[in-house]
Amino acid sequence: MLRGPLLELALACDRQYMLDDPGRPVAIQLSRANFGDHPMGNGLSRLAARFHAEPGRVAKLEQEAGRRIGAGEALELGLVTFAPDDLDWDDEVRLALEERAALSPDALTGLEANLRFAGPETMETKIFARLAAWQNWIFTRPGAAGPEGALRRYGTGRRPVYDRKRA
Repeated sequence: MLRGPLLELALACDRQYMLDDPGRPVAIQLSRANFGDHPMGNGLSRLAARFHAEPGRVAKLEQEAGRRIGAGEALELGLVTFAPDDLDWDDEVRLALEERAALSPDALTGLEANLRFAGPETMETKIFARLAAWQNWIFTRPGAAGPEGALRRYGTGRRPVYDRKRA
């Protein structure tokens, strides 16, 4: 069972997969740790950032704390992104890995920065998300600004060349 601080690690990711197989039941369990013990740079819990556009949703989820939540219900509650059954699990995971491998290291850095620092902007999020990730990291790297980078090749019809060992 995934709960507390370990569930925080899953919530910090942009996707969560949970096997929905009655023969091998899995569950998650919300705890106090998921409602503010580990705030993000913007002061929000990961659940509050995830449901930022849905006021009151976190309060409803707090009522679910302490009980086992299976894959189907976790999907309905928005706690996981996908809950494939045992027939689809291998293909869904394979597709997720192929999608990630198709993104440039720079795109992954931007995705991660935007995910980690969603919600209200603070000085910490401005420095560590917007400035550090975009200006100081992505746009100055060879994959973006180098001679074969995405910014130089934009509009030419030629694909950029990335050093996938860098990120």
